[in-house]
Amino acid sequence: MTAQDRVNEPSGQAAGTAVDDPLALERQVCFALVVASRSVLSVYRPLLDPLGLTHPQYLVMLALWGESPLSVRQIGALLQLDSPTLSPLLKRLESAGMISRTRSGQDERQVDIALTERGRYLRREAEKIPPAIVAQLGMSIPELEDLHAALTKVIRAARKAGVHEP
Repeated sequence: MTAQDRVNEPSGQAAGTAVDDPLALERQVCFALVVASRSVLSVYRPLLDPLGLTHPQYLVMLALWGESPLSVRQIGALLQLDSPTLSPLLKRLESAGMISRTRSGQDERQVDIALTERGRYLRREAEKIPPAIVAQLGMSIPELEDLHAALTKVIRAARKAGVHEP
């Protein structure tokens, strides 16, 4: 059986694949997570495009819609992103007129990020995204909440195992 035949198996378990093979692609948690992530992000893309946002920019905006202003460090901690990854996102959002970046009056080394009027307005448009995602995935709210809880448990377990992201 070829790899393509295994992919086309409707049961999700390839015929003829050893169920106990620890290296079977179909059994790898990392593979399932990567494919799920790419698949879900592809559902978000057409919903975010009209807002002028990429998914990482959307995450920054979600953090700011929860509380604004936030320091760059606070946003990085919330999103678990390091500064070299976060800085270009913030520059693009600022260029698009959605956020402002200013030096903190209390600590010159700290940069505060705040929503602009356009950024606040965009929230109203973004409120349509969660229900659209639920509808397009065809999963119930309880199923998605269970998935979120399971993924959060995986994140905690990975951290406990010594894997630390920024």
